Amino acid sequence: MPKTLRYTLISLREMLLSGSPLVLITVAALVLTYWWLKPTPPARVVLATGPAQSAYEAFGQRYAEALKAQGIEVELRTTEGSSENLTLLRDGAVDLGFVQGGSGGIVADDAERLTSLGSLFVEPLWLFYREARAREQHRSGTVNTLADLRGWRVNVGTAGSGVPRLFDTLLDANRLSPRDLRLSQLDQTPATVAFLNGEIDALVFASAPESLIVQMLLQSPGVKLLDFPQSEAYSRRFAYLTPVVLPQGVVDLARNIPARSTRLVAPTTGLIAQADTHPAVLQLFAQTAVTLHGGAGWFSRSREYPNLQHAELPVADEARRAFTGGVPFLQRHLPFWLANLIERMWLALGLVLALALPLSRVVPPLYTFRIRSRVFRWYAELREIEHLGEEPGRDAGELVERLDALDAKVEKVVVPLSYTDELYALRGNIQLVRQRLQRRGAQAPDAAPAVAAGG
Repeated sequence: MPKTLRYTLISLREMLLSGSPLVLITVAALVLTYWWLKPTPPARVVLATGPAQSAYEAFGQRYAEALKAQGIEVELRTTEGSSENLTLLRDGAVDLGFVQGGSGGIVADDAERLTSLGSLFVEPLWLFYREARAREQHRSGTVNTLADLRGWRVNVGTAGSGVPRLFDTLLDANRLSPRDLRLSQLDQTPATVAFLNGEIDALVFASAPESLIVQMLLQSPGVKLLDFPQSEAYSRRFAYLTPVVLPQGVVDLARNIPARSTRLVAPTTGLIAQADTHPAVLQLFAQTAVTLHGGAGWFSRSREYPNLQHAELPVADEARRAFTGGVPFLQRHLPFWLANLIERMWLALGLVLALALPLSRVVPPLYTFRIRSRVFRWYAELREIEHLGEEPGRDAGELVERLDALDAKVEKVVVPLSYTDELYALRGNIQLVRQRLQRRGAQAPDAAPAVAAGG
């Protein structure tokens, strides 16, 4: 190995050894910070969706696919709907869930345990009825108000869906009692079958237009959709309701379905999460929401959803940033896990660096001390030999041998080139002591005869 390279490596090794305490302190601080902040999200979360073949289930699958690409498994929990989802969230059985506005019975205590990721989309209240049943009351075969449903067989869905609570609210606003109708609470699929078979007069459920059942019923002959001419009034009475319009021909332009624009009332569906859900998970769900729900639809324009309106719970900061600021800069250029780590740790990293910089000033003096100590530690032995040489009657030859052994050890000492002057100074001092001892050794035989002659 070339000598220059050898001395360079020696200098680097000593520098690393000198800075090892600082490195250990910094690493310990980073480990403690990592343990405290927990920047890495969990590998698995549970999302409460809705009934099978519902829009909630379809959206849940798309969320699962998006987060799987980032290394997070999303377990989908099939439920009856919003009310059950809210119950599961309160019990801590799921991490996130779709909840329809006004259907889950949000209470004040929920604000301490749950957080909202904003409103994702409107979910109109669909009231489909059989035209034949309507003709029994009106020649036009059209139902104009909820009061026209008095005495009808109406299915309002399961209790867990939240629709029964919402529909009871609308009936009460129209001064109707649930006893004025023959209500049933069948699941959506068997209820639709019974409806098409004439066993039920009307179906009430809330769903996004992406639902296959909605698409099918809108195109089924003999089935009509109730128009809510008072949709604006409903929205003024109930903050969680939004007036929407199903445009004429939006389902099928060629067949002009529907034949006229239909006014509807629509609660907004939000994504609710446990308040202690990992921030990175909330961030990913919020970013995915922008991608999935940000396009134009039957009831919204492009980028109208998701938004922060109609939220019945405090909105998570991650959702605010995702909706207003988009994808963070680091995530656009780095893998998510690395960008997330930096984003979660940057403040702590700054504090650690602020602590490490003053401590780093100790490294150069410590480095100098380590190098010089390799030379200076031999001075103690050299001084001892020198003092012994000054004692009367001390054998100079023995001390010279010890000095030669010391010199041999010093010859093997290696220091960086910048400190060789101190090494050579040590060897020069060894040679100086050797010369003194040799002079004293040479004078000792001459002194003995002189003493004898004087006697």
